[in-house]
Amino acid sequence: MKIMKFGGTSVGSAERMGAVSQLLPTQEPVIVVLSAMSGTTNSLVQIGQQLAQGDVAQAESLTSNLEQHYHKVVAELYKQEASVQKGKQVIETSFSEIREQFASSFTAVSEKIILAQGELLSTQLFQIFQEEKGTPSVLLPALEFMRITEDEEPDQAYIRENIQQQLAKYPNTQLFITQGYICRNARNQVDNLKRGGSDYSASLIGAAVKASEIQIWTDIDGMHNNDPRVVKNTYPIAELSFDEAAELAYFGAKILHPSSILPAQQHNIPVRLLNTMQPEAQGTTISSKKSGNQIKAVAAKDGIIAIKIKSSRMLLAYGFLRSVFEVFERFRTPIDMITTSEVAVSLTIDNATYLPEITEALQRFGQVEIDTELTIVCVVGDFMEDKPRAALRVVQSLREIPLRMISYGGSKNNISFLVNTTHKEAALIAINEGVFLEREGTNA
Repeated sequence: MKIMKFGGTSVGSAERMGAVSQLLPTQEPVIVVLSAMSGTTNSLVQIGQQLAQGDVAQAESLTSNLEQHYHKVVAELYKQEASVQKGKQVIETSFSEIREQFASSFTAVSEKIILAQGELLSTQLFQIFQEEKGTPSVLLPALEFMRITEDEEPDQAYIRENIQQQLAKYPNTQLFITQGYICRNARNQVDNLKRGGSDYSASLIGAAVKASEIQIWTDIDGMHNNDPRVVKNTYPIAELSFDEAAELAYFGAKILHPSSILPAQQHNIPVRLLNTMQPEAQGTTISSKKSGNQIKAVAAKDGIIAIKIKSSRMLLAYGFLRSVFEVFERFRTPIDMITTSEVAVSLTIDNATYLPEITEALQRFGQVEIDTELTIVCVVGDFMEDKPRAALRVVQSLREIPLRMISYGGSKNNISFLVNTTHKEAALIAINEGVFLEREGTNA
C-alpha cells in the first residue's frame, strides 16, 4: 500500500483537485492524505482570532466569505447536479459547525474544532469528485484513528490498531481518502498536529499500515540544495538519507514537516518529495541509503533566541549543565545549539513562550544575557565520510559573515552556524558560492 499526501496548493482549486485525481494509481491500494485547500487554514485562524477578541460580527463576515469561496469551488468541481447537492451539504455541515462556536465562550477546544473544518471540507469534496468519476473510494475519518497522548505525542499503537480496523472493513477497496493534520487528544477532543502536520499524518499512517512508500506532493520539485527564495539557480537533491532530511527539515527546509521523517525511518519506508505541478520531475527520495561523499544542502531557521549564562562558579562545577538543562525541561522548551567554556554556556531556543520564566530560573546560576532576531544556518551532508577539508570549505565561505556560534560534531550530518538574521541571506549566498558552485567548477 502506498501513501500519497497532497498539500494545500495541490488541492487549492477545482482544477488542481482534478489534476491530483489523475496522479492516483489504479493498480495498487493507496491512502490519499489531504491538507486543507490553500488559504483555508489561514482564514480559519483569522476567524478564531476574531472570536477570541469577542468580535463575532467580523468572524461572521470572514466565515461568509470563506463559505462563498467553497460554493464557487463546488460549482466548478462537479458536472452532475447530484454531486453539486452533496457538495453543498458538506459545506453546510462544516460551516454550521464553525458558527456553533460563535454562540458559546471561545476556548482552545472551539479553536481546534474550527481549524479542523479545512481538512474535513477538502477530503469530503474530493471523495465526492471520485464518486462522480466512477472511481470507487472510501473516506476514512482521521478523527476515528488519529490520536495524541497527554504529552501531545502521537499515540502510535492506537493509530496502528484503529486504522487497521477501519481498513479491514473494505478488503476490496483500492482508494482511501483521509485528512491530514487533524486528530483527537487524550480527552477525545478534536485537536491537531500543528501547522504542517499533514506531512506528519502521512508518515504516521504509512508507519501504521507498513506502506511501501510515502509520497509528499507539494508545489516544489523536491528538497533543494539551498533556499530558492534567496539564492539563484538552486537544484533539487535526488537522494537524501533519513538523517540528512531530518536535519534539513528541523533547521528550516519548508518543504517537509520536521517530525515527519522519524515514523518512516523507524519502519524503513522510503519518502519521496514530488511536485504536483511538474509530476514528471524526479523529486527527492529519502531513504536509509547512505549517499556520502558530498555536502548536500543548506537550510536556515529564523526566530532563534540565544541565551548566555555566565558564572565563575561554573568552573569545574559538577552537575552544572544538568541543572541548566533541567530548567528547559521544566518549561518544555527544546534547545537547538549549545557551546560551553570554563565560565559560560551559550545555547539557543526557537520558542519564546516561557522565556521570562526561563530567564528568571537561570539567574540563580549567574549573569544571563538574551539576544533575539537570530538565525541558525545549517549545512547538511555526510561530513565524516566526505573528502578532506569539507568543513573547512564551509567555514571559509563564511569568512565575511560575523558568526555568533558554531556547532560541529554533535552530528556527522551537519555543521550549524548562528548569525544575526540580517546576515542570513548573505550567508546562504556565500555558502552557495563557496561550496556548491565551487564544487561544480572543480567536480570535487
